[in-house]
Amino acid sequence: MIPRDRLQQIKERLEYVEARMSTGEGDIAQLGREYSDLKPVVDQIRDWEQLVEDIAEAEAMLDDPEMRELAEEELPEMRARLPELEHAVQLSLLPKDAADGRPAMLEIRPGTGGDEAALFAGDLARMYQRYCEARGWRWEVIEEAMSELGGVRELVVRIEGDSVFARMKFESGVHRVQRVPETESGGRIHTSAATVAVLPEAEEVDINIDPNEIRIDTMRASGAGGQHVNTTDSAVRITHIPSGIVVTSSEKSQHRNREIAMQVLRARLFDLERQKVADERSADRKSQVGSGDRSERIRTYNFPQGRMTDHRIGLTLYKLDQIMGGDLDEIVDALTAEHQATLLAEMET
Repeated sequence: MIPRDRLQQIKERLEYVEARMSTGEGDIAQLGREYSDLKPVVDQIRDWEQLVEDIAEAEAMLDDPEMRELAEEELPEMRARLPELEHAVQLSLLPKDAADGRPAMLEIRPGTGGDEAALFAGDLARMYQRYCEARGWRWEVIEEAMSELGGVRELVVRIEGDSVFARMKFESGVHRVQRVPETESGGRIHTSAATVAVLPEAEEVDINIDPNEIRIDTMRASGAGGQHVNTTDSAVRITHIPSGIVVTSSEKSQHRNREIAMQVLRARLFDLERQKVADERSADRKSQVGSGDRSERIRTYNFPQGRMTDHRIGLTLYKLDQIMGGDLDEIVDALTAEHQATLLAEMET
């Protein structure tokens, strides 16, 4: 059931914003952002209201012998369109995640499984990089530490583009792999894991970090050996004392390292605040998708069977090669739809 009073409030708010913009009153940039958010919603509301009105008029025409045939011809198509427009309006009324349009920090680390876990973490990194390339997003490596076999011991990446966090936020959790490792001579299938965290990028206005609550240490950055060894103390490690969060950056410029480390620290603190609010809001019930629990096993990649299973929504796809090649849209769309369905159900209770 669509709440008519809520729809009227949204339309009146758009009219108010339009009036303020036309007179040049208020913060034009803020009004412009609100207008951009409201206009598509109001357009959908008006389309739905027009269809409801058209159906009512057509039904009234059934009592007119001269118009009855035309009404009987048009009504089935209009009635068939109604559920689709109703669903679109309902989705537009769902609470918006203010972070959806932000860039994201992607963190990947090996879990259980030793060298094989690090190799799998590297595979996940390449999967996400290809996905970003396919969507035209910018992929910027912030911190990277490789294993001796070419796997990933730690990777922090900043991703910038259209709706990055909205598309990536459901990737947080434990990703499990089942395959025969390259280091396995007996052909046995091993199970290992890697952890993924996706954090919305935070701005200084979101998180105010007290300089007295952080400790900044400089150290010599590790290199590949020989001429590549960094002989200056350019690497930066920042410790946020209240939370215990430690962030490092090892670029060549110490100034740039401080900037990067503070950027990552803000994102992690912002994520902690968001998680605290989410936990308080859903203390009595936990959404299956998007819980943000980093320890939750969310997905299994079974290489012998060419199978990927997302355990949160029971989705199984037998196209592992394409998925590892960055074809993630089907998974992301399914997770988004499930999350929206959960929100709709909560609104109706």
